[in-house]
Amino acid sequence: MNANVSSEIIAAILILIGTCFSFLSAIGILRLPDVYTRSHAASKSSTLGVLCILTGTFLFFLITEYYFSIRLLLGIFFVFLTAPVSAHMICRSAYRSRVPLAETSVKDDLKVALDKSESGN
Repeated sequence: MNANVSSEIIAAILILIGTCFSFLSAIGILRLPDVYTRSHAASKSSTLGVLCILTGTFLFFLITEYYFSIRLLLGIFFVFLTAPVSAHMICRSAYRSRVPLAETSVKDDLKVALDKSESGN
């Protein structure tokens, strides 16, 4: 087994791991009870899945074809830049719009702070 074959195996494993994380993210979006937990599943695991897929693709093209793709690196960067921020803003706007938490939620730490800010105190 030469270095080229082993690098292809590493790239394939990274792509497979990324696919599994993306699949788990899709299951989390379907199965979780409210917008807050769904947003968590959509942002955390799908970001990790996309990272693994893009890193595996980057390594594959770098090692097998000696092609350095700045587009893949920019894709990794922008996914990590935008996914957590967009998930945070979605959850924040849902909370301020009074979207209820799931019935299984134990504690709402922001309720007191939000009530104080709206009453003007």
